[in-house]
Amino acid sequence: MTLPIDLVLVRHGQSEGNAAKRLSEAGDHSAFTRDFLDRHSASLRLTDKGREQARLAGEFLRGEFFKDGKGFDRYYTSEYIRAMETAGLLDLPGAQWFCDFYLTERDWGELDICSDEERELKYGAEMRRRQVEPFFWRAPGGESFSELCLRVDRVLHTLHRECADKRVLIVCHGEVMRAFQVRLERLSQVRFKRLVFSNLPTDTIYNCQIVHYTRENPDGSTIAPYIGWVRWTRPTVTPIQQTNWRQIVRQRSSNEQLLEVVNQVPAMLR
Repeated sequence: MTLPIDLVLVRHGQSEGNAAKRLSEAGDHSAFTRDFLDRHSASLRLTDKGREQARLAGEFLRGEFFKDGKGFDRYYTSEYIRAMETAGLLDLPGAQWFCDFYLTERDWGELDICSDEERELKYGAEMRRRQVEPFFWRAPGGESFSELCLRVDRVLHTLHRECADKRVLIVCHGEVMRAFQVRLERLSQVRFKRLVFSNLPTDTIYNCQIVHYTRENPDGSTIAPYIGWVRWTRPTVTPIQQTNWRQIVRQRSSNEQLLEVVNQVPAMLR
């Protein structure tokens, strides 16, 4: 599958849902009013902080990708309001956006808009099940992460058909960006579980964080037939944080390595 030479993913800015969740985690559940709970997360807007994050991300993208006069060949955004608002506020010259529902955030069903207090009271058992197997777990009435990966595959097939050898920008969501990571880097469900429950800042996908995948060797020597390198940028902090390019090594397992993973799960019947 021939993908774009450059595939750049941007998470939306801080949304009303993000802000409400941060307050709830601190013990303040007041944002979850009746009107707020009656909305679907698709309609949540950016906060003032989120709008400023989008402007900062746009400033970075213009300096990084438009200095050669080219910019991007194709622009995609999730159809959720917070993603479209972010896309527009990036203020990228000449951008013509394709809205794609395959890029919408993972559906959390009954847990879609839900305070931490309600999650524990009503869905505590479900959240504990998620701790056991987050890759295949599905929220009541929602979507598993593995199902989200299938949606991302549809996007990758579109990019293969229409955008090979081009520069593509996508504005989407944190878990959608994680799904791109799983599929492009061929992460196992074991590695995914470690990432989901990691407390390391480097494993977090922040609002308006930018992930740049490329087929072009950063030293400029070659263009690989597949996505081969990745780097992450946080343009919303001062100074801007950016990782070095990392070469993607797709995981393969020997017979012994597979059985090593298997044997970490206790057998219950003989």
